[in-house]
Amino acid sequence: MLLRVHNISKSYGGVQALKRVHFELEAGEIHALVGENGAGKSTLIRVISGAVQPDAGFLEVDGKRVVIEDPLASKALGIAVIYQQPSLFPSLTVAENIGLALESVSLWRRISWKERGRVARDLLERVGARFGPEHLCGELSMPEQQLVEIAKSIGANARILILDEPTASLTNREVDKLFDVLRAMRERGTGIIYVSHRLDELQQIAGRVTVLRDGASLETAPMSSVSREDLVRMMVGREVSSVFPKRNGPLGDVVLDARGVSSPECGIRDVSLTVRAGEIVGLAGLVGAGRTEFAEILFGIRRAGKGTIQIGNREVAPGSPEDAVRLGIAYVPEDRRRNGLILEMPVAANATLGMLSRQPGLRALDFTWERDLASRYALQLGIKTASVDAPAKTLSGGNQQKVCLSRWMATQPSLLILDEPTQGVDVGAKAEIHSLMVEFASKGIAILMISSELPEILGMSDRIAVMREGSIAGVLSRSEATQQTVLSLALGLGEEARA
Repeated sequence: MLLRVHNISKSYGGVQALKRVHFELEAGEIHALVGENGAGKSTLIRVISGAVQPDAGFLEVDGKRVVIEDPLASKALGIAVIYQQPSLFPSLTVAENIGLALESVSLWRRISWKERGRVARDLLERVGARFGPEHLCGELSMPEQQLVEIAKSIGANARILILDEPTASLTNREVDKLFDVLRAMRERGTGIIYVSHRLDELQQIAGRVTVLRDGASLETAPMSSVSREDLVRMMVGREVSSVFPKRNGPLGDVVLDARGVSSPECGIRDVSLTVRAGEIVGLAGLVGAGRTEFAEILFGIRRAGKGTIQIGNREVAPGSPEDAVRLGIAYVPEDRRRNGLILEMPVAANATLGMLSRQPGLRALDFTWERDLASRYALQLGIKTASVDAPAKTLSGGNQQKVCLSRWMATQPSLLILDEPTQGVDVGAKAEIHSLMVEFASKGIAILMISSELPEILGMSDRIAVMREGSIAGVLSRSEATQQTVLSLALGLGEEARA
C-alpha cells in the first residue's frame, strides 16, 4: 500500500472537520475522493500534505508510519498537491515558475536559461498547453495556470499526486489530454488522489471512489459498482431532484444588443449577440475563445475598439465597472476568490459592496443597514454561514458563490453575467445555484452564462452562442443544441455542426 490514512481526526475550535477518517491509496491507482463542500476533503488533503497536523490518527507511506510536519517533509516523501487555486508567481514566466519548483537551490549555482526553457517546453507539451514557457503566469487564464501546476508535478516525478478540482474550468478536449497524462503517470506507478465535483468524469478516470460526508469516510467502493445517482445520494444524504431545473418561460424585450463588437487588444472580432429579459443565453467555447474577454468588455473592464452595445433602448459604452453597475449590468467573475470576493472581510461587507452608494442617510457606513441587507439576502439565497459577520473565507465554495450573487442582486440588475457560476462547487450547491438562476430569469433578469461544462450549457440555456477565436461561430436554439453541435462549432467544423 502506497499511502494509508488511519483514523485521522481534526477539529478547528468546536468544529469537527475530520472524524476517524480511513483512506488507502495503492501504487498505480487513481482513487477518487468526493463529498459536498465542507465534507472534509480539503482538510484531509492538508493533513496528507503536512499543511496541518491531525489531532488523532496517523499516516503510513510504503507501509511505514510517518509524521509529516510540513509541506517540505511531504515533498521529500514524493507527495505533490495541485490545489484548485494555482499558487504561481504572477510576475514570473512559466519557465521561471517551473524552474523554481524543480531546480535544486545553491548559492553558487548558475541558471541555465536554455535548459530551463527546454524542460518547461517539454512539460508543457506533455500536458497539451497552447502557450510557451516565456509567457508571464499573471497573463494566463485560470485553466492555463492549472496546466502549469500539473506540469510542475509531472516534472517533480511525484509518487503520490493529489489533484483538487483539476478540470474545474477545462474544456472536454483539455480534460481528455489531462486524463491521458494521468493514465501515463498511473502506468508508471504513481498513486493519484483525484478530487472532483464533476461526477460524470469519474467513471472515465478512477478505479475506486471514497465518499466523505460530515467529516467522516462513509464508503469506499470500486468505481464501476456505483452510479452517479448513488454517489449523489451518499454525498448529500438525500435525493437531489434536478441539477438542471431549467423551465421554459415567457421572454421579454431585448436587454442586451451587442453588434459588431471588436477589440484587437483582447482578440474579440465582430461579436454580435442579444439577450432578452427572462432569457438564459449560454456562452460556450474552448478556453481562449474570448468568452471572458467579451464579458469584461460588457462590464467595462476592457474597452471595445468598435461596435455598439445597447442596454434596453439605450446605446452605452461602459468605461468602468462603476459605469456598468449604473447601467444595470452585474458580473460574477470566474475566479471568485481572487476577483469576486474580499476573503478577509465579513459576509455582510462582501454582500453589500455593490450597494454602498445607495445606502440611506449619512455618508458614513451604516453597519446596521449593511448587516440587515446582507441577512435578508442570506436568507433569500440560502447562504449557510454562522453569521453575516463571519469572514467570507470561512464559507464553502457554493456559499461564497451565493455571496457573489447576493451582491449583485441587491443592485437589481437588468443583465446578469455569470462566468463559470458553479465552478468548484458540489452537486447540491450546483442545483441550488441553478435554481436561483431560474428564479432570477423568472423575474425578468437577462442572464449571460459562460460555462466550460457542456451539461450545464445544454441544461440551463434557452439559446447557446458558441465562440471560437474571438468570434461567434454560431448560435443554437435549445432544441437543436447537442454536445456534438456545440463542440463542432467550437472546433471550427462549421456546418457539420448542424448535420
